[in-house]
Amino acid sequence: MQYKFNQQDAWDFARTIGEQPKMKGDELHFRICPYCKGGDSRDSNTFSINMKTGQFKCLRESCSATGNMVTLAKDFNFKLSGDFGEYIHPTKQFRKLKTPDAPIVPKDPAIAYLESRGISSETAKQYEITVQNGHENVLVFPFYDEKGKMQFVKYRKTDFDKEKDKAKEWCESNCKPILFGMKQCVDFHQLVITEGQLDSLSVAEAGIKNAVSVPTGAKGFTWVPYCWDWVRKFEEIVVFGDYEKEHVTLLEEIKSRFPNKIRVVQPDDYQNCKDANELLQKHGKDAVKLAVEHAELLPVKRIKQFADIKKTDFKDLPKMKTGFRELDQILAGGIFFGGIFLIAGKRGDGKSTFANQIALNAIDQGYPTLIYSGEMTENQCKNWMDLQAAGPNNIAENYNPDNTKYQFVTTPIQNRLNDWYWNKMYLYDNSIIDDDEQEDLIKTITDAIMQYGIKVVLIDNLMTALDLDVEEESNKFEKQSKFVNKLRKLAYKFNIIIMLVAHRRKSNMTTDVNDEVSGSGDITNMATVVVSYDRDDNLGDDQRRLVLSKSRLIGKLYYKGYILQYDEKSKRIFSSANELHRKFGWEKSLDAENDGFIDAGEIVFV
Repeated sequence: MQYKFNQQDAWDFARTIGEQPKMKGDELHFRICPYCKGGDSRDSNTFSINMKTGQFKCLRESCSATGNMVTLAKDFNFKLSGDFGEYIHPTKQFRKLKTPDAPIVPKDPAIAYLESRGISSETAKQYEITVQNGHENVLVFPFYDEKGKMQFVKYRKTDFDKEKDKAKEWCESNCKPILFGMKQCVDFHQLVITEGQLDSLSVAEAGIKNAVSVPTGAKGFTWVPYCWDWVRKFEEIVVFGDYEKEHVTLLEEIKSRFPNKIRVVQPDDYQNCKDANELLQKHGKDAVKLAVEHAELLPVKRIKQFADIKKTDFKDLPKMKTGFRELDQILAGGIFFGGIFLIAGKRGDGKSTFANQIALNAIDQGYPTLIYSGEMTENQCKNWMDLQAAGPNNIAENYNPDNTKYQFVTTPIQNRLNDWYWNKMYLYDNSIIDDDEQEDLIKTITDAIMQYGIKVVLIDNLMTALDLDVEEESNKFEKQSKFVNKLRKLAYKFNIIIMLVAHRRKSNMTTDVNDEVSGSGDITNMATVVVSYDRDDNLGDDQRRLVLSKSRLIGKLYYKGYILQYDEKSKRIFSSANELHRKFGWEKSLDAENDGFIDAGEIVFV
């Protein structure tokens, strides 16, 4: 997402910090620099913001702070106007934990337990590990951000009994997930990321600086959006996950999320141990230190030994169910990751609705999804999606003044839907137009894949995504080909699914659906799967025919197609009652939405 400078943001920033600036030419001048606090209270000539570009600078040589409005928004917790402000400061509200006035002094039971795991009292003091008040068997790990503010608290039972206890570890509910050990990092050279807190403490015990650990285990990457900018500052990352089944945990996800130089601890250096703490206990500090020092850079991308390529059965490849039983059966279980799923159809026949329903099935299967909608406003897109997600049994109806009927979801259901969407579904903000919209879209998709773990991208539709000028009409086919080729490479590189909606030609001169897609023939050539969804003369108003005209991996096609129904009330597409009345995750048990967080009651430091 790109920020477009709004002059009002500069004036609002001034009010936020209590300044009364003056305009001098094209610049807004401040008396006091908000960074160094220097300046002359009688003269507004210390700090300035250019009102054409949004760039700021401190005019004092001892400070010389520079940047733009996005920099100010991040550094001073200032909310920019428009949707970009939401990106900088998400609306998700986490609990505000009280940061202790002084470092926490570890209690004796905490020190005794850590020493039994090979971790000294000095390290316990450095990371402020203690036990919960009244529960000496519950270890407490305080998570501080890079500014020293407590954001997250995790607990661990030191005498865990799987026959009696419900959980070995748990977290305070609704706290911002961040990396453990951020406060203790001293520079931005090398960051060592481990799976567990005892592992990062073991790395620190071995004399390695900048050791951190993830908050909720190998599969819990909710911390990435809140630590992404900070982690990117490091020259390189060493992944020291758990070594299980000849695989280092955390590696693949971190590699796909961060552009940093990545190193990984080598299997031999685990010395038949599972993690850093076991290595510390069995082989000592030097073994842990050498494991980090011997960590090897990941090999050059795109280059691999041909002999190392393993034979793979298509039935074992990961795939995503579309939610349409007949289509999933023909596709051998669903859409394979790593390619383009092209949906073609005539204007107004409902291909966007068809694509949206597959997107809902994607997030219901746990695949974060990004939507680009070039023909609908964000409110239109969300209202339509809400009705499909709610289903016919959860939709209320009312009448407009002209007696036409309209559908809506009630506030309680809307709140449940929003909770379900959170960290699963994202929308590209197309209200900000850049000089090169196509390149911006590709870059934004790439950043979203890495930062938010996007696994499915829906682009609705190809022509609006290209946003061609009149002068570009002559070479539009070339631009289409280049754009789709970039999408294909993204899908393959990150092993994601890109759903691309495209119009059919206005006049069909061929019976081959693949030749009827509007635009360059390269579009269907580069797609992995091509389906068409539209009406014909033999169907009713609420019916469409779905045709599978290309399936590169399976090779099985279905030109005859099969009939799908459309429910006007819920906007759902279906071939059976089960598909019409399907319950998505938001409607299922609240226990499934808890995401492993347990309210531990009193926080020991508050």
